[in-house]
Amino acid sequence: MAYKINDECIACGACADACPVGAITEGDGKYEIDADACIECGACAGTCPVGAPEAE
Repeated sequence: MAYKINDECIACGACADACPVGAITEGDGKYEIDADACIECGACAGTCPVGAPEAE
């Protein structure tokens, strides 16, 4: 399953920079992951300072 970003997101952009396929974009108040583009590598989760990305 793809990753998703929960409401703990502080919109710092660390996850977007870490995503090797560019599946993460800035949304309304938090970042969002395109589930169709996500390759489930977990790079975003490993980079996020607040643990917002999580596996669905």
